[in-house]
Amino acid sequence: GLASIPNGKIVKSYPFIPGIDLAGTVVSSTDERFHEGQQVIATGYGMGVSHFGGYSEFTRIPAAWITPLPDGLTLREAMIYGTAGLTAALSIQALEDNDLAPDKGKVLVTGATGGVGGSAIAMLSTKGYSVVASTGNAEANEYLKALGAEEVISREDVTGGSSKPLEKQLWQGAVDSVGGNSLAAILSKISYRGSVAASGLTGGTSVPTTVLPFILRGVNLLGIDSVECPVALREKVWARMATDLKPAQLENLVDREVTLNELPQALEDILLGNTQGRVLVRLS
Repeated sequence: GLASIPNGKIVKSYPFIPGIDLAGTVVSSTDERFHEGQQVIATGYGMGVSHFGGYSEFTRIPAAWITPLPDGLTLREAMIYGTAGLTAALSIQALEDNDLAPDKGKVLVTGATGGVGGSAIAMLSTKGYSVVASTGNAEANEYLKALGAEEVISREDVTGGSSKPLEKQLWQGAVDSVGGNSLAAILSKISYRGSVAASGLTGGTSVPTTVLPFILRGVNLLGIDSVECPVALREKVWARMATDLKPAQLENLVDREVTLNELPQALEDILLGNTQGRVLVRLS
């Protein structure tokens, strides 16, 4: 949404084509790794920020930015995921690499109605995790439970309390796309040797915490970056998104599908917070 407006501080020069995600078919390639007719995905790097992005029928991008579409995914499903879904899957991968498991307790997901949050809920529930969804939208309970959340709590339930550096241990892990005070509060409530995967800053860039969660409970704070993610990890996680992380309720993440002509209104709705889930752009 912010990349579509001049004062959004994302795009530095115009004219410009936004769109940080795309999925389509190769029409020509000078790189031997890809061939005409091959279905591929591209997310991250500078696409839609400093390089023309996905809101076009044709685009030319470096081969290093491209991931082959894995077996088990359609192009549409890949774009339901998009960067948000990739970020969620990278978060789950990082948490599981640090011993997250379905039998060890509840997992918190903040920013639950956002792209990362919704994808994380659907994927975690598919893997058998008990998911607690945190949201500022009091009307989103039914939507979040349809995605797989067992419990829905408010933002205040996360940030409330005595603001001590160590609180009652509530969750074995968390997928946090909010940051700020929310992240600090989560760190104080994570179980012994639990982990938090942090990928966002809608709640602010300053995290008022102490070293106590780290040195007394062995809590791990895991930074998640989907933009410059190494190719091997990117391909591994996309393969999981086509198999064990793929939710049966994937279509529940879709708010609507629009044409390029309808895109300006959809972007305005995103900026106003009038969407719930992903907006797919149909180019033909």
